[in-house]
Amino acid sequence: MKQLAYLAGATALAASFAAPAFAQSEFATGANVIGATEVSEEMRTVEREVRDDFARSEDAYRFGPGNNNDGVFGSVALSYIGRTGNQENQDFNLSGRLSHTQGQFTQSVGLLLEYGENNAGNTDTEKTSVIYDASYYFNDQFYGFIVGRAATDALADDVDGLQTGETVYDLDGRLKRDAFLGAGPGYRIINNDTTAWRVQAGVGVRYTKTTRVDDTGPEPVLGLESDTDVGYIASSRFYHRFNDMIFLTNDTDYLTSDANDIATNELGVNFQMTDSFATRVSYKTEYVSDRATRTDNTLGVSLVYGF
Repeated sequence: MKQLAYLAGATALAASFAAPAFAQSEFATGANVIGATEVSEEMRTVEREVRDDFARSEDAYRFGPGNNNDGVFGSVALSYIGRTGNQENQDFNLSGRLSHTQGQFTQSVGLLLEYGENNAGNTDTEKTSVIYDASYYFNDQFYGFIVGRAATDALADDVDGLQTGETVYDLDGRLKRDAFLGAGPGYRIINNDTTAWRVQAGVGVRYTKTTRVDDTGPEPVLGLESDTDVGYIASSRFYHRFNDMIFLTNDTDYLTSDANDIATNELGVNFQMTDSFATRVSYKTEYVSDRATRTDNTLGVSLVYGF
């Protein structure tokens, strides 16, 4: 509990046809005891994932800065769940976003705190993550960007926190610290009413502190290994609207460093049949150079009908 107290110290497209379907906040009086509320919550999870899928395709920065209003704005969200009885555990999450726009410069920072205790009263989650991005628009086509992320896992080397059945080897490879900061230029190659295409590339630095197990002696010894790599990042965002009902997006990202090469590409097609019915079909490919099966492919279909 002391640790908990310390930690405490969709877009217009989706909303236009999905609002009626997503507006319901309570299933029915008495639904909790018969288990209907649990089913309803799972339904909301599906609905939220579909809504998020459409939101990603909208790309707020497609035609330029997503927010032309100068000033500071943000939000904070907190959740806490404490369970007693057959289960004795708790989970705490705190997230916050702060954005600032002034003229051609826009930036935002986000914070996420995660804490949890298991049934034995031991801490099983204690993570902190921070993200940052900034853009400066020199003109309608040319801009500069900064993007960063930092994450810590306080339990990555916690031998005393091992769960039942786990050994010290389960900690091997866990990241105690993981941070990346990159910057570079971006350019809008095409920017008109039907087609938008921008590319950006830059250089960054990644720092990691990884838990390692040395088993060369009679007993395994836990230690931390630090590494700093220079990485190069490149991204492409393409959008084309065929007509009032159909548009296509293709998002490509690439990161290379001494650690590995990572590339992702997602091709998606959105169909808005009517004001209340829309479909998105996407195909995502992810490549990671240092894993046994280097390529993963994912086919996604999202459909929303509001009435």
